[in-house]
Amino acid sequence: MNPPAPPWICPSILAADFARLGEEVSDVLAAGADTIHFDVMDNHYVPNLSVGPLVLSALRKAGIDACIDVHLMVKPVDRLVEDFLAAGADYITVHPESTEHLHRTLSMITDGGAKAGLVFNPATPLSALEPVIDMLDLILIMSVNPGFGGQAFIPSSLDKLRQARDLIDASGRDIRLQIDGGIKIDNIGAAAAAGADAFVAGTAIFGADNYTDTISAMRDEIADA
Repeated sequence: MNPPAPPWICPSILAADFARLGEEVSDVLAAGADTIHFDVMDNHYVPNLSVGPLVLSALRKAGIDACIDVHLMVKPVDRLVEDFLAAGADYITVHPESTEHLHRTLSMITDGGAKAGLVFNPATPLSALEPVIDMLDLILIMSVNPGFGGQAFIPSSLDKLRQARDLIDASGRDIRLQIDGGIKIDNIGAAAAAGADAFVAGTAIFGADNYTDTISAMRDEIADA
């Protein structure tokens, strides 16, 4: 078993003020965030439309050199994998339902120089992990259904986190276990106790009055888990 990874706090830019996006990203990084999370929606795979690779490219050109993980909620997915690789993504995560050839899609990500991840919706079983776990650097468990705003954290996601943690530990690989959806100060500790080591939070961070205090409080809850 690998030693526990230092936890990551991953603010999601969907909750940021897009009129000041570069400043917002710089501010949360200065406040202690570890990565920046990009939620990419296509109004097809999920019923919402968000940002494309030009936004990531613009942040890179503006001097943002932090780790950026891109969650692709799109179908078909391979073309946007190529575009986000070119834009400067560090991690790219895809849904098993979004590609006809998962092994090929994951290979595209790693061959392009990024780290590959696989995302599981609340109703998606973890069975897709077994054939490709040796290709993964990140597993993302959704604790809400993607593409819909205003949802509450789904408690059964904690059981899925525990199952995924067991599979990661059994594999012996260094794989991040990320949770996304409804994460805030009062439930981040439970997610950490269930095995997560990367935590996506949108409104809980960008909607806070003080980013530093909020991220610090999240770290305290993780440490106490």
